[in-house]
Amino acid sequence: MRLARLGVVGATAATGLALFCAPAFAHVSVQPEGPAAKGGYATVSFKVPNERDEASTTKLEVSFPEEHPLSSVMPQPVPGWKAKVTKSTLDKPLESHGKKITEVVSKVTWTADGKGVEPGFFQKFPLSLGQLPEDSDELVFKAVQTYSNKEVVRWIEPQQEGQPEPENPAPVLELTAAEEEGHGHGGGTDADEAAEESGKSGEKSAESASGDDGGSDTTARVLGIAGIVVGVAGVAFGVLAGRRRTS
Repeated sequence: MRLARLGVVGATAATGLALFCAPAFAHVSVQPEGPAAKGGYATVSFKVPNERDEASTTKLEVSFPEEHPLSSVMPQPVPGWKAKVTKSTLDKPLESHGKKITEVVSKVTWTADGKGVEPGFFQKFPLSLGQLPEDSDELVFKAVQTYSNKEVVRWIEPQQEGQPEPENPAPVLELTAAEEEGHGHGGGTDADEAAEESGKSGEKSAESASGDDGGSDTTARVLGIAGIVVGVAGVAFGVLAGRRRTS
């Protein structure tokens, strides 16, 4: 009996835990594929899981925040899906790389060519975004998920500080601190620095070797001259000695 009760309690606890954790994994979310630094560019992916057992996800619409318009939005091709980019005119033009931007992407819509995201699967939809805002710690998007049975789920509710997660939370992209100027763009790597130091060491070694060769040449010359002087002196001494014997 005790084992049976423990089994029932364990199963109930596991079921409750699964139900508690399910919403955290079921909603549409956005994650960067690498750094998403303020003022820079980033590649992000919208992850869309299928929450239904008898219907497939056939369309995804992602709307961009109006308070932080992005000058560049480019979708990456996804097999089995068509991407449509919708643009809108800005009341106040943006400046990017010395150019004025009057139009920005306000929405991207992916529509399935075939079955879409079937039950038990998820799909990622990559985008290249920029220039990310410098005056915000996050970007809040609005996503609308449509199923093959015409059901529509709107993931548009913002997360309120200090409040539980809403039932249909909006995808949020967390931004990191701005990268230092020049970091990652033409900055020397450890390998480059090591090569540079190695080059300097090579130059010093060459100079040292050159100095050693010069010293060796000088020593050889001195010894050669000394040998010649000693040889001449020996010949002269021999001549003088011969004359004395003859006398």
